[in-house]
Amino acid sequence: MSTHSEIKRVTTNTLQSMKQNSEKISMLTAYDYSMARIFDDAGIDVLLVGDSASNVMAGHETTLPITLDQMIYHAQSVVRAAKRCLIVVDMPFGSYQGNSKEALNSSIRIMKEAGAHAIKLEGGEEVADSIKRIISAGVPVMGHLGLTPQSIYKFGTYTVRAKEEEEAEMLLHNARVLEESGCFAIVLEKIPAALGKEVAEMVKIPVIGIGAGMHVDGQVLVMHDMLGITRNFSPRFLRRYLNLYDDIKDATARFISDVKSKDFPNEKEQY
Repeated sequence: MSTHSEIKRVTTNTLQSMKQNSEKISMLTAYDYSMARIFDDAGIDVLLVGDSASNVMAGHETTLPITLDQMIYHAQSVVRAAKRCLIVVDMPFGSYQGNSKEALNSSIRIMKEAGAHAIKLEGGEEVADSIKRIISAGVPVMGHLGLTPQSIYKFGTYTVRAKEEEEAEMLLHNARVLEESGCFAIVLEKIPAALGKEVAEMVKIPVIGIGAGMHVDGQVLVMHDMLGITRNFSPRFLRRYLNLYDDIKDATARFISDVKSKDFPNEKEQY
């Protein structure tokens, strides 16, 4: 029997066992109660309350504008829904980069006010002190390397990261730093598959990819992309499992038509 199917609640320890047993980890983003409940019922291993809420829920161009209070609101909604999966919450831009004390305070707020199980933050060596301080307070930390969207203005582009040897070496170094700092897992975003494989084999903690190839320990996608709610975003790594944009638009058009034609409500749909 797989680790996935026999446990009642996924923990950081569960993910470690899954890596050791070569069982892939499934992860999706979620931002609200209703969708989180469906994903949890389906058996997802990890739900990430992503700062991608800034894009897909609030319509911002980047992840930078979303606040800690807003992230906590989304996380509270997801926590109320999920009975089985591990819930990880993104630390938003500005809530941890300044200093390790601020990082600790932000992470404690997320854990206390939302009831989340872990936090995720972007970066390597430059955030190692914050990671150690957060973990010393008993808060599990997931790292994030490769394309780090909060640094978009530094990169200036959303293209694949670490294609050149120097940047690849730095990523490998930072993966070691994150493991040594105590992270329980690392997300790798938009890097060459060969490098993703190298990281996953090098570190003992689970490595979850988004555009990092097939040889990492698990995969994550943004909910709106996976379900086909977003349309103008088609990176190579994205597989759409539904086309909800058109389905919802068609259903809405039928509702409008039925209201206009006085077909809805009919005799059976009134008191």
